[in-house]
Amino acid sequence: MPLEGRTAAIIHLDTLAANVRNIQARLGPGTELIAVVKADAYGHGAAGIYPTLRACGVRSYAVAFWQEGAALRAAGAETEPIILLADTPDGDLERVVEHRLTPTVFDVGMAERLDDLAARAGVVQPVQIKLDTGMHRIGFPASPAAVEPVRRVAGMKHLRIAGAFTHFSRADEPECGSTERELAAFLDTAAALRRAGVDIPALHAANSPGTLLWPESYLDAIRPGDVLYGLCPVEWDRWKDQGLRQVMEWVSRVSMVKTLPPGEPVGYGGTFVTARETRLATVPVGFADGYSRGLSNRGRVRIRGRYAPIVGRICMDQFMADVTDIPGVERGDEVTLLDEELNAFWMAELLGTNVDEIACSVGKRVPRVYTK
Repeated sequence: MPLEGRTAAIIHLDTLAANVRNIQARLGPGTELIAVVKADAYGHGAAGIYPTLRACGVRSYAVAFWQEGAALRAAGAETEPIILLADTPDGDLERVVEHRLTPTVFDVGMAERLDDLAARAGVVQPVQIKLDTGMHRIGFPASPAAVEPVRRVAGMKHLRIAGAFTHFSRADEPECGSTERELAAFLDTAAALRRAGVDIPALHAANSPGTLLWPESYLDAIRPGDVLYGLCPVEWDRWKDQGLRQVMEWVSRVSMVKTLPPGEPVGYGGTFVTARETRLATVPVGFADGYSRGLSNRGRVRIRGRYAPIVGRICMDQFMADVTDIPGVERGDEVTLLDEELNAFWMAELLGTNVDEIACSVGKRVPRVYTK
């Protein structure tokens, strides 16, 4: 599609829908897909993708914080359960009740305060119980020690346990043995809770790597996040045949083309020096847009179907690429920064990070354009 303006993140909704159907096809009867749309749907724009997810039959969502849940309500998710996966500070619990969100509970004192707020509002507040099986962020311990505090939560008159979950720490490493131990601890603790009279309607454990590699962890629901958006969370050899495609494409345009003689330093600090007569294309995107400065003198873009190496340091708002070997490049030519070939996995490997950071880093001043 023609680019209007200096840059855009193009979100391919047909690809998103295909990814959702791919994941749904893996599930047996009675296993629900909870779409994780935290961090503004991993940078894709939760409001922009919500209608596609709903059209695909997704009826439950997960975010990190109440503000994200409130934004999803405003985007049209009026009745669907929205789980808050992270901690909710005590001062924000009233907002949870107000927006009909489902917080994660891992502390009896927090549950008591939530119970009191629900009583004042005249509602029964759903909650999710978090069990810590090895991630060691938040959660009741996945052990017999969880039984008594969770029983106390279950006994609160204005709270209703909607489910219990864990988050695998190493599901992307299938040979390490961690996921088998974590899943067993989770199921054993859930069974102990049920024997103690705690009603837990649904159990869920599978994150994105769990969705790809651990079907035995599907239970009553799964919580895919980055895989929905075609972001690879596992080794490439385990990913390439999964049938999932990257949803986001990031494009810009050439703002200027110039020719420099040999021996000319380029950019801040002169970290690149031309070795020959060189044609440079300036691209009006920089690290303030989320295009990492770590790609300086290392990354590449695509112009007129061919790769052009980035030269010099990436600036806040611009960078330069060497187009000497690409005939005819001119002002206005489209520049591809990220797509299925220049993908998030490649960029993450280059930068020593993960695919989620790549997608989430695409800044707010980069417009999201939704297309089918």
